[in-house]
Amino acid sequence: MEKTTDIRFGTDGWRGIMARDFTFENVRRVAQAVADYVKEEAEKGPKGRKGFSTNPIMIGYDRRFQSDAFAREIAKVLQGNKLSPILLSETLPTPAISMLTKKMKGLGVMVTASHNPAAYNGIKLKADGRAVLENVTSAVEACVDRNQPARSNDFKEKSFKDVYLQYLRSRINPAPIRSRLKKTVVVDYLFGAASGLLEELVPSKHIVAIHAERDPLFGGIHPEPIEQNLKALIAKVKEEKALIGIALDGDADRIGIVDDTGRYFTPCQIYPIIIDYLLTKKGVKGKIVQSVSMGYLSGRIAKAQGLEFEELPVGFKHVAEQLASGAAAIAGEESGGYAWKGALPERDGLLTALLFLEMCVTQNKLPSQLWKNIESKYGKSVFKRVDFRLHRAVADKNAFAAKLTKKLPKKILGSEIKQLMQIDGLKVILAEDHWMLMRPSGTEPLMRVYAESDSEKRTQELLDLAKKWVSPAV
Repeated sequence: MEKTTDIRFGTDGWRGIMARDFTFENVRRVAQAVADYVKEEAEKGPKGRKGFSTNPIMIGYDRRFQSDAFAREIAKVLQGNKLSPILLSETLPTPAISMLTKKMKGLGVMVTASHNPAAYNGIKLKADGRAVLENVTSAVEACVDRNQPARSNDFKEKSFKDVYLQYLRSRINPAPIRSRLKKTVVVDYLFGAASGLLEELVPSKHIVAIHAERDPLFGGIHPEPIEQNLKALIAKVKEEKALIGIALDGDADRIGIVDDTGRYFTPCQIYPIIIDYLLTKKGVKGKIVQSVSMGYLSGRIAKAQGLEFEELPVGFKHVAEQLASGAAAIAGEESGGYAWKGALPERDGLLTALLFLEMCVTQNKLPSQLWKNIESKYGKSVFKRVDFRLHRAVADKNAFAAKLTKKLPKKILGSEIKQLMQIDGLKVILAEDHWMLMRPSGTEPLMRVYAESDSEKRTQELLDLAKKWVSPAV
């Protein structure tokens, strides 16, 4: 069979449709490329990642169809190259692999397609407690097909569930949560890798789980914790009169929140709540960073606290690098990933779930009250995102943004344009901090349009305008 699939790592790993792109042959090609990269780095001496060749390479997998089998193939290839792979003996979230790379000082390989549909699978690479940067993925891509995959069945397999759970407990103590929890907490695992783990962290009769069984088809929905996929969670929260609803994506590095009224919180609501709590109750101080597709309340909080604030390209690895270097203290992204100083520079849905439970029970506040407090201090947020197909992919994001900039009116819906940001597309920020972002995929014919304002009507108007503008611009 000819090797025709072009292996390219995107924002967070390499992904493909199973049996078409993501096949055992192609997985072995990627595994051999990883092995060649590791050995090449080791040969560079002190400046290279020499430890990767001798330290354990941790291999994890989610609950997708044959993810465990794909992970075994990766272990066989790495062992065939005389490296030191350790295959996890159970399904664990992606953040567990990130944590183990920090602990073991090695590389991590996670077989997962995260929140993508059931037909997809993928591979994420981790190191130093976070996603590897583009220089690493580019180097791995350059190694593809350099050598034929070697294989050996003599690899190690070990359980690390207790190690991961202990890490989470060391960052947020679940004991006070358990002792003070008086209302139901509904957790929607979306059939994913974290299933059962919140109950182990907070053993309580008040934890009610849904979609905890394994279903490689994810119940016919995408395992992404966004409002359209959380109808069952919203209904269960209302039925149980619950304190909160928590949803975790397929590999449990992202989180969605439903409040006590059954209202879905957007990431532009979740992130300000987290920031305010970390700053005022947990003593975290420092620069706040977020992806460019996030909202304005976080910037207002930073300004009120006299803290530096920065927006970065989409992809958690960009904000994570700021955390890892010590340049930032709190980081967030629009797809539901959050991290802060004192934990790994990596998004972790379970850790964020513990943080939300802690802030509710220790302050004796409902999530709706937490949000009301943010609104009263920093303003309202109505955020929406729409993805739609284009007739062709946008080849050059910068050219797209420049072309669109020339066509912008001086005022939008009666408001002056305060700032234009050409990061990952074009973000137009208005005088009131209201904004719209037009972000093309770059690899497929897809346009993502975002908008945020203080009212449903205005946000929808901004979205409609953005959709109207982008079609002629591509």
